[in-house]
Amino acid sequence: MPDFIPGARDALERLRALPALPLITEPTPIQEMTRLRSALGGGPRLVVKRDDAIPFGFGGNKVRKLAYVVAGAVASGADALVTSGGVQSNHARVTAAVAATLGMPCVIVANGVRQERPTANAFLDVLLGAEVRYVGSREARAAAVEDVAAELRLQGRTPVAIPLGASTPLGALGFVRAVGEMLEQGPAPDVIVHASSSAGTQAGLLAGCALHGVPTRVIGVSPDDPSASIAGRIREVLRGMGSLLGIDGAALAAAQPIVVDDTFIGGGYGVPSDASREAQRLAAQREAMFVDNTYTAKALAALIASVRSGRIPRDATVMFWHTGGQVGIFA
Repeated sequence: MPDFIPGARDALERLRALPALPLITEPTPIQEMTRLRSALGGGPRLVVKRDDAIPFGFGGNKVRKLAYVVAGAVASGADALVTSGGVQSNHARVTAAVAATLGMPCVIVANGVRQERPTANAFLDVLLGAEVRYVGSREARAAAVEDVAAELRLQGRTPVAIPLGASTPLGALGFVRAVGEMLEQGPAPDVIVHASSSAGTQAGLLAGCALHGVPTRVIGVSPDDPSASIAGRIREVLRGMGSLLGIDGAALAAAQPIVVDDTFIGGGYGVPSDASREAQRLAAQREAMFVDNTYTAKALAALIASVRSGRIPRDATVMFWHTGGQVGIFA
């Protein structure tokens, strides 16, 4: 394979030696999307990597990241998990699931209003035994997380505060490993399209492709923030990953173009658009696959638009990396 990054082979060996919780015990499927392709009038070959089908905790990309983040926390002596997100945060739900399996208390700081009858992820958080505290805004979350951690320390606990989406350099290593998993299942696609927000998934996919020496183009689709903001976070995570893997983080960050499409945000975070509704309907009716209007339907809408416009060559293979979130449909 091409050696895109000096020391790539040693870096992959270091990755294999890092502790990770066994939350994913077998590869997630890669499936053809022939009926969706037909609905779009032909075009490039379309496949999907089904991380929505991860059995643990209703699946999704957060499982791969938390496998490394929480393993690292446990190794450092942590015995309680604290994190934050929106009321319907997929990340919070998976964090609560990990805490339940480890017998740890979990506190979630959610910006929004407590539902009288919790639905979807908010219901699962409670069912999993997490304590959920509500704050009025995204900006208030960080201080509330610090307050919770301080309370837990006064109780004699050793809490770890997990950043939004577990999108740390350590968490992003879960997607370096995922690229290796993908390559064991078959040839690399020409393009990967996925939902990109807190940066960890896209940083991991970019690093994974670079370290495995494959020239796959990775396109992240933003559900909320401007592309420049997300790209900046991705570079920061990539540089941190270099330090963990014993390679030049700057070289890792510069190895491949960072492409983030912010033209499918529509009315904002969690607000359906005409394009996301169509993508959701096509996925369900053509492939019996479910995508949510917060993240994955907008990413699939971007893929659909690229196919229709002819921006992707007809002889290419395009992979939609399904990052989960289907629980949100029931909110």
